[in-house]
Amino acid sequence: MTRLGLVVALAVTGALPVPADDQPQWGRRHSRNMVSDEKGLPDSFDPKTGANVKWSVPLGSETHSSPVIAGGRVLIGTNNNRPRDPRHEGDRGVLLCLDEESGSLRWQLVVPKIEGGDPYLDWPKAGICSPPTVEGDRVYAMTNRCEAVCLDIHGMANGNDGPYRDEGKHMAIQGQPPVEPTKLDADILWLFDLRKQCGVYQNDATHCSILLHGRFLYINTSNGVDRTHRHNPAPDAPSLIVLDKETGRLVAQDDERIGGMVYHCTWSSPALGEVNGRPLVFFAGGDGVVYAFEPLQALPPEGQLAKLKRVWRFDCDPAAPKANIHKYKHNREVGPSNIKSMPVFHDGRVYVTVGGDIWWGKNKAWLKCIDASNTGDITQTGEVWSYSLRRHVCSTPAIHGGLVFVADVGRTVHCVDAATGKAHWTHETTRPIWGSTLVADGKVHVGTRRGELLVFAASKEQKLLSRIDLRSPISSTPVAANGVLYVATYSRLYALRRTP
Repeated sequence: MTRLGLVVALAVTGALPVPADDQPQWGRRHSRNMVSDEKGLPDSFDPKTGANVKWSVPLGSETHSSPVIAGGRVLIGTNNNRPRDPRHEGDRGVLLCLDEESGSLRWQLVVPKIEGGDPYLDWPKAGICSPPTVEGDRVYAMTNRCEAVCLDIHGMANGNDGPYRDEGKHMAIQGQPPVEPTKLDADILWLFDLRKQCGVYQNDATHCSILLHGRFLYINTSNGVDRTHRHNPAPDAPSLIVLDKETGRLVAQDDERIGGMVYHCTWSSPALGEVNGRPLVFFAGGDGVVYAFEPLQALPPEGQLAKLKRVWRFDCDPAAPKANIHKYKHNREVGPSNIKSMPVFHDGRVYVTVGGDIWWGKNKAWLKCIDASNTGDITQTGEVWSYSLRRHVCSTPAIHGGLVFVADVGRTVHCVDAATGKAHWTHETTRPIWGSTLVADGKVHVGTRRGELLVFAASKEQKLLSRIDLRSPISSTPVAANGVLYVATYSRLYALRRTP
């Protein structure tokens, strides 16, 4: 086994003031930058001997979510291939809540698959793919059924708090009697079903890291195509919605009519930043366009639905086809672009990756840098620079020290100058990369679909510090919190801490 150097750390910070070292949201607070301030992380670990391993626990057979750490808990989505409750056998979505010190199970949210027999609505074994967001004793999460839920971080151990009381019914497969909740089950406080209440048609899976700003939750809807991948069943459904965090009430949504232009899905989670004293919500649509909206300032009157006010839009691929987009299915040369990564706000600019769909679209992909200070349609004026990636992309960039670190599905890690968009170095890996790069403790961490964890120096000079084979694919982004590194493979979560 080769030396691993610093194990990964995902920069995740909270949505509101939280303990400094917790990481309760995917990506740094609001901006989504994949950078962590953690220091003293282990330079290597060995799963076989236990060196620098605080604990490790089995997950399901597929894990596409990244962990978050808050309030003494570690939360991560996975599938039910290793049931922790004999009452729940078979394919389910699962959100695990683990003890931060020991990795022991505190509680779990178990969610049946979407009924109806169409696997493209809720892909087999995909599990819960969305990283939750934590504030205080509230966990805001998306289930595999495209439901937004507010959970009690203590689970059922302190009782069923309500007002939602149907946890037993929610856990049960359709047509089966309710399952009696136990202390190891999740306590749902409220639930909002995007499919039923917004008319959303998700494709493959729900993927959203909820953005929390003040009283409001900003949620990308996962709206997409049907099983033919040639038709958008819900062209009028919103792509971005806003819920009241206290009640789960729908209070606002976008009015951009993006649904009919979504080439595959709407999986990019929103970000937030302040531009010249003005807060803006940045959202990357499934149409390959980045939007900036004014955040909601106050609750609309009961029964009214506000429309988000657009400040600007930037088409990342203006030369791409804009009509009959699905006729380009399987065309690896020409076709529309979509965005699966999150936009990152840093020093007045938005950095985002965009390109053809991994499964159905063209190979071309780019890292874009956008000036966030303009208004209106800024497609022709807002681009600071554009950098060509090797092939397809779903990774969110990390910006640190004047450098942008990003990976692509074309098996390449890139170090790009943040000011000019020129490459300092690239590194070819052995397998595609779906997760994101993390900068922490002067290192860049990234996992591959082969199960290798790579660690580079976070510098203009290319230097691979370590590589470790974890023998299970990595789709997630590792996370650092409270002096511990968390690395999730498909089948196991490692908590890593430097030991003498």
